[in-house]
Amino acid sequence: MTGPVLLTCGDPAGLGPEIAAKAWAAGERFVWIGDPAHLPGGTDWREVAEGDAPGDGALAVLRQDFAAPARPGQPVAANAAGVIATIERAVRLVTQGKASAICTAPINKKALKDGAGFAFPGHTEFLAHLAGVPRVVMMLACPGLRVVPTTIHIPLIEVPAALTEALLNETIRITHAGLIRDFGIATPRIAVAGLNPHAGEGGAMGWEEERMIRPLVARLAAEGMAISGPWPADTMFHSAARKGYDVAICAYHDQALIPIKTIDFAGGVNVTLGLPFVRTSPDHGTAYDIAGRGVADPSSLIAALRMAREMVAARAG
Repeated sequence: MTGPVLLTCGDPAGLGPEIAAKAWAAGERFVWIGDPAHLPGGTDWREVAEGDAPGDGALAVLRQDFAAPARPGQPVAANAAGVIATIERAVRLVTQGKASAICTAPINKKALKDGAGFAFPGHTEFLAHLAGVPRVVMMLACPGLRVVPTTIHIPLIEVPAALTEALLNETIRITHAGLIRDFGIATPRIAVAGLNPHAGEGGAMGWEEERMIRPLVARLAAEGMAISGPWPADTMFHSAARKGYDVAICAYHDQALIPIKTIDFAGGVNVTLGLPFVRTSPDHGTAYDIAGRGVADPSSLIAALRMAREMVAARAG
């Protein structure tokens, strides 16, 4: 892949424009897609054309005019369509070979639904739709840990029914292929968490492990995959345990996200595995409560931009 890393603006009412300006000031180079009127006051920017390199000096902006000004902390319904359009444009450009990767600033799904009828649970599912891919995997990564939630944005009460053998099998296989292609790990070591306390404790605390998870892990191991589990989730994430695997496959959202946000809250990166292009994102939301105050930490965005470039290099390698 050639071309710049594209950074979509995200919700202009959130901290996306602020952390983009801060990441640029910290030396990161990318092309920002958004309305320059939404950038923090005093930001030095210059307009570039599709496919242009970001260069140095002023922040490189691929201009996408929005319908309304940004109000920090207060999403504007009229701007929802603009947010969606920047994502669609980024996918078009990376698909056409005019960009090497996409990094996305945070969006607010409710704001997009209310303002433009957005019909997807989140960025990940929308990107899969735009790419024509039936299934992708969300992975959260930092230097000390990679985690994948098998079920994502659903109520906890729905997790046991949603955690099917087919879903878990597909999640593991996409993750395995993604670590090889995007991270250059020749033989990924995969640890699978149990659903229940103590990984079911032989059926005393639930049967999902014995009836579904353990047999699946055994079959995948027999195929030659370096995989183990199910492991009790409460003993998987201390420093010694993390040395034994390259990724932890978790049963549900919080089982995966609590440990990584505890280990590296500011530096975590959201990665989408299984897309035909590289996509990363900072591992936080729009943070309406601090938007526009100038206090947002760009660390996760900087980590996401750097990981995007590393993934592009791994795919090319």
